[in-house]
Amino acid sequence: MRRQHRGLAAKIVDNVSELIGSTPMVRLKRILPADCVAKQVIVKLEMQNPGGSVKDRIALSMIEEAEKRGEISPDRTTIVEATSGNTGIGLAMLAAAKGYKSIIVMPQVPPMYERYITCRKFGAEVHLTTVMKDDMDKTVKYFLDYARELVESNPDYWAPLQFESDDNAKIHYEVTGPEIWDQTDGEVDCFVAGAGTGGTLNGVGRYLKEKKPECKVVCVEPAESRVLSGGPAGLHGIVGIGPGFHLPLLEKLAPGQPWGPGPRGVIDDFMSATTPDAIVTANAMAVEEGLLVGPTSGAAVRVGLELCVRPEMAGKTIVILSASSAIRYVQHPMWEALRTEASQALPVPPDLETELPIMRWKSEAYVPPPKP
Repeated sequence: MRRQHRGLAAKIVDNVSELIGSTPMVRLKRILPADCVAKQVIVKLEMQNPGGSVKDRIALSMIEEAEKRGEISPDRTTIVEATSGNTGIGLAMLAAAKGYKSIIVMPQVPPMYERYITCRKFGAEVHLTTVMKDDMDKTVKYFLDYARELVESNPDYWAPLQFESDDNAKIHYEVTGPEIWDQTDGEVDCFVAGAGTGGTLNGVGRYLKEKKPECKVVCVEPAESRVLSGGPAGLHGIVGIGPGFHLPLLEKLAPGQPWGPGPRGVIDDFMSATTPDAIVTANAMAVEEGLLVGPTSGAAVRVGLELCVRPEMAGKTIVILSASSAIRYVQHPMWEALRTEASQALPVPPDLETELPIMRWKSEAYVPPPKP
């Protein structure tokens, strides 16, 4: 007998904001290495939020907590945020549902394509800032400073400040962490998540450590930009987890502690994945597990697969947070081979005049062009 889903599927809500959270979890099977010693490796599917990512949670928290404090209201406030995209989508979605105007600030790079058009679809304005290939520090400064100056010059503009806001970590401490604990019946021995803004690791990490102090909390960052481990900022393709600066919400876990390898507050370890490895793993998740996950999730799963073979994980449960869906990254290099194939399979303009042959294309017969 098919079991009834335990989420909100049967409930009618008054606003899309009520659909945020209660995301499902699934055990990984076919992608696990043969020498896996962990009891189970579980992924929490945050792409099941209505805006398609974990960032819906913080967008909701930052807006509604500000409303409670009387800082903002739809009749007078324009929401402005600097974001690599998913937080921007969550904010744009909730702004549309609640009646706010919104301006989303993003770096001007091709992987922002889906984020750009999605934010615009929700009615947000989108401003794009300069990207300097050889100067990530300057790129980040332009990105953040532009949004800050925009807010400072307009009294009716308000910035959630996702990288600094305690309301970011608050939702993960009060909701995401308890969800994971309840869904696993407290059987969580290791929690793995991408660095992001630091809010997920701050909030979920604190909650799980309070419930089970021996639970290991692992922060994942790009191998090309291991800023949180004391390395330099660098260009990478794992959109969403490597902003290139020290995260205030992780700084709060151990104020004044130098940035470097090793524990930081509730975080036990900092691990990393390269962009190519994150892409390979994300693609394998689709083919072997039927799960479309983005490069950030690919990096987190890659780390989870490294952990699951370690002797200390024998008989343990590893929970990996999957932040968003692969469908949000169609312009990302992870889709490059299939974009090339599809451009051949679906020519523009299509042939609408020739009747025969009826069969025009078989994907299994496609031969990729040689790499230059």
